Amino acid sequence: MTTSTTTEAGLGARLYRVADWYDAEALLGPDERAVLARLRDFLDAEAKPLLADYWERGEFPEQLAGPLIDLDLMEPFDAPARGIYHGFRIFELARTDASLATWYTAQAGLFRTAIRVGASAEQQKEWMPRVIDFSLKGVFSLTEPDHGSDIAGGLSTTARFDADLEGGTWILDGAKRWIGGASTADVLCVFARDVADGQVKGFLVDRNAPGVTVEKIHGKASLRMMQNAHITLAGVRVPESMRLHNVNSFKDVAAMLRAMRSDVAWISTGIQAGAFDAALEYVKQRQQFGRTLGSFQLVQEKLARMLGNLTASLSLVVRLNEQQSQGSYRDQDSALAKMQTSLMMRETVALAREVVGGNGITLAADVARFHADAEAVYSYEGTHEINALIVGRALTGESAFTH
Repeated sequence: MTTSTTTEAGLGARLYRVADWYDAEALLGPDERAVLARLRDFLDAEAKPLLADYWERGEFPEQLAGPLIDLDLMEPFDAPARGIYHGFRIFELARTDASLATWYTAQAGLFRTAIRVGASAEQQKEWMPRVIDFSLKGVFSLTEPDHGSDIAGGLSTTARFDADLEGGTWILDGAKRWIGGASTADVLCVFARDVADGQVKGFLVDRNAPGVTVEKIHGKASLRMMQNAHITLAGVRVPESMRLHNVNSFKDVAAMLRAMRSDVAWISTGIQAGAFDAALEYVKQRQQFGRTLGSFQLVQEKLARMLGNLTASLSLVVRLNEQQSQGSYRDQDSALAKMQTSLMMRETVALAREVVGGNGITLAADVARFHADAEAVYSYEGTHEINALIVGRALTGESAFTH
């Protein structure tokens, strides 16, 4: 194990290897660097050797879950963790593997945000400590089989309140799809439309409740390690106490998505770092025509473009983090960051695969995972087009969404 002093000293330089436009040591405090150093040591030593095999098998390496939880990454300090720390935590996970980052942020980002924004003060007091220590594991269940981009108006899962049933109970019917981590969650944070007033409300549903069916989605070509599920809800009973009391319309759900898009922008940036690192290491070693690939002009040009995308993406997410840390949460800011970082990610991983040549489609060269997984990240938490329309609406004052 690398000593914390050595790892902390090298953490900033190791982010980019060259042309280090952002010095992580200047952005992060010593305690934050120490936690991230422990995370990086664990990921390099324990996670990386498993990834190619589990990605090909389409299974999540469950033996990593416990040790990742034990690292106490969510609130590792006496005072609440700063936003910049949370961002670099996601970055470190994503530069190792997109599925690992998605698995962790399903709890630390999506589910925690649902509780932080949607739960009442009394509910937060009861649930939040258990969210932080993973004793209450949950997943964010919004997307449906027939509704993704149009979920705001198209959400079709229904909730019906029966005041006479068990002192007041909600009955949920419908289906959710692409819900990552549902098979191992304790509760499903399900969003459904109240048949009485037509408004969207949120519920914590016991995964093992009667009427809940969770099926693994097979045949994926991206995020293969992440276990995405199709969930069917047939007459599922949920007590009023398990309804998120601060979710009374889709506007409340949108407030959650605003924060979640920021996390995905960090994932997009971390994926670029991982692909860039793998490609750079490869071209410095691979010999062709009696020279290393890294000595050729066209290869160096592609490396420079990759680093340019990565650095620009990091600039976006760091600036967004600064704004949000000051209390400024705007839809157009998080949408722009997610849209642009994922767009640059797509080019960066393609260039990484290109400079590695034929070996770029093999898992051994370590860029194929990033290349494939980027396609899923490009689409979730709002497609490029949806995020562009959010930005466009803010710019022009005119909504171009179809109704």
